[in-house]
Amino acid sequence: MRIVVALGGNALLRRGEPMTADNQRANIRIATEQIAKVHAGNQLVIAHGNGPQVGLLSLQAAAYTSVSPYPLDVLGAETEGMIGYIIEQELGNLLDFEVPFATLLTQVEVDANDPAFQNPTKPIGPVYAKAEAEKLAAEKGWAIAPDGDKFRRVVASPRPKRIFEIRPIKWLLEKGSIVICAGGGGIPTMYGAQGKLQGVEAVIDKDLCSALLAEQLESDLLVIATDVNGAYIDFGKPTQKAISYAHPDEIEKLGFAAGSMGPKVQAACEFARHTGKTAVIGSLSDIEAIVQGTAGTRISTAKPGITYI
Repeated sequence: MRIVVALGGNALLRRGEPMTADNQRANIRIATEQIAKVHAGNQLVIAHGNGPQVGLLSLQAAAYTSVSPYPLDVLGAETEGMIGYIIEQELGNLLDFEVPFATLLTQVEVDANDPAFQNPTKPIGPVYAKAEAEKLAAEKGWAIAPDGDKFRRVVASPRPKRIFEIRPIKWLLEKGSIVICAGGGGIPTMYGAQGKLQGVEAVIDKDLCSALLAEQLESDLLVIATDVNGAYIDFGKPTQKAISYAHPDEIEKLGFAAGSMGPKVQAACEFARHTGKTAVIGSLSDIEAIVQGTAGTRISTAKPGITYI
């Protein structure tokens, strides 16, 4: 099978952990141990989040006042290289020496007229207490939003339209390479007034970009790996129930929160509808079982209805 695995932010940094290189490597090692188990007989593409990493680079850049801070598209490119390097190394230490890897900087086109630019919603960077977040917002012109009992910076999150490197990704897969690409939703780009491609101050949703990536690669399976073992109704309440299988029409009626499970469900539904294939939302530690069909919330147009565990 051709499989796209989209690693959530927990694959890189758990909530509340210091953003050290050692912590990120340790978390990536956990993810790669699972991915290594599904390599045999499959073509693998790995996408990943980068919100905390971009946020940290942005803060570090702001502390150096001799030059203007680098824009988000440049920071996105930096984190794609950094995270891809660690994934390659950790996964390479688990697989046969002859298995080739490639990390591809991935430019993704967005629409300049996307309404997301008028309504920033994508959280990046660390969490702050309210007073600190408000102080930073005033100093730096940030938009901020609640994140649990804390606050984070939020930026525009336009929809991905086109993945420019889709052909070289296919070529690499056909040669047997494991490809790490579209990190953090890809590097956001758009065509300017002169028809020239340029970066844009935004962050593309990683799950929506992963769904587009999986669709354009004609993948057999999209795995959206996160820190819970599936999608739930009444999550965190005594009445919570895990969803085992759902048709896109049914799971969309449940109204998942935009700041958590919502984008994952939307991405899974879009992939299932556009391709007729299956998308699964599940735990990072269950990737092997997800590929085997025994774990996670499976979303497909194969049959109607919704099934709970």
